[in-house]
Amino acid sequence: MHAPPTSYSSLCLFLVFASSSNVLYQPLGVISHCHTQIPHRSHPPPMAPTTTPSFLFLFLFTFPCAILLFSTQTTSTTTQRFNEAPKFYNSPTCDTLHHQPNRTCAANAIHVAMTLDVAYLRGSMAAIRSVLQHTSCPENIIFHFVSAASKPSSAATLNETLTTSFPYLNFRIYPFRDDAVSGLISTSIRSALDCPLNYARTYLASLLPRCVTRVVYLDSDLVLVDDIAKLAATPLGPDAVLAAPEYCSANFSAYFTPSFWANPSLSLTFANRRRRPCYFNTGVMVVDLRRWRAGDYTTAIEEWMELQKRMRIYELGSMPPFLLVFAGKIAPVHHRWNQHGLGGDNFRGLCRDLHPGPVSLLHWSGKGKPWARLDANRPCPLDALWAPYDLLETRFALQA
Repeated sequence: MHAPPTSYSSLCLFLVFASSSNVLYQPLGVISHCHTQIPHRSHPPPMAPTTTPSFLFLFLFTFPCAILLFSTQTTSTTTQRFNEAPKFYNSPTCDTLHHQPNRTCAANAIHVAMTLDVAYLRGSMAAIRSVLQHTSCPENIIFHFVSAASKPSSAATLNETLTTSFPYLNFRIYPFRDDAVSGLISTSIRSALDCPLNYARTYLASLLPRCVTRVVYLDSDLVLVDDIAKLAATPLGPDAVLAAPEYCSANFSAYFTPSFWANPSLSLTFANRRRRPCYFNTGVMVVDLRRWRAGDYTTAIEEWMELQKRMRIYELGSMPPFLLVFAGKIAPVHHRWNQHGLGGDNFRGLCRDLHPGPVSLLHWSGKGKPWARLDANRPCPLDALWAPYDLLETRFALQA
């Protein structure tokens, strides 16, 4: 059931408030992975009995309102259900995986890492489907999903959802101690950026088995329209730890505060880099986990996060520490592999166009997410490119 129009909902709420002088309905919030949801109210508060005509009129008018409000709350917390995705098969030219010592450690597989949570599950499901649909060797891809250890019930739901929609998928879910990193996180310009799971990419080297030496990290708000094998094969050169598309036209200094640049010891951080330090988006990366472990880059990133707790040196969540450690030292990737920013800025999430050039990956980084805009009947033109990968069961399918 759709939510009632705003004006009618407001009137309903007013009448419910007015229906009793000794009962106050207060809005409640339940935090679920940094997203506020309206809880299901199992029992309405008691109302004082009366037999006046005014009450009878009020009851007859407000009862439908109560049903609508109740239905709206129930719908908002209903567990999402997803269709089963088609099965995609390897082409005849694909190698046979060598599962040594187990299915997770196949050396000739393409390893893909993503975070997984209930709030962004719809986006994750679309991303997984797009990866499988556009690669020549879908059976050779192993997914490594990281979920919050503080929500074991959510992990069980995620596992069941993946197994139901992708019964053939080779995957493993790793619990991430989100409570351990919470103390290192500073507030940023958008609350969604402060969720501990956003920082899980920093810990992939310790979360994934040591037999996994190279991984493609992907955010949940993207879809691929090209073969991920091409991205996974990006050469890292003799010493680069990661590869990602760089954007040297962006104002790099804007990613750090004036306090950072005013401090000589901090501003010299980028002085002796191999190349000019440029902005790169951490939502799409190819990471050499062997080199990451050898260089203990997790500790290097954590040290910058600890400094950020003492003095404000950046504003944008988990990305600036990556820039501080890796900018000017990464292997470049063609921009086609991260057409980012389609979600608009971090404040209004306005529509944006593609960057000039070819496209292999569409990334709705920013505040606006395609599924939310489509559901609100306010889509941006490019959101239509995400919709074909959406596996969510519609309300019509649920009624069938």
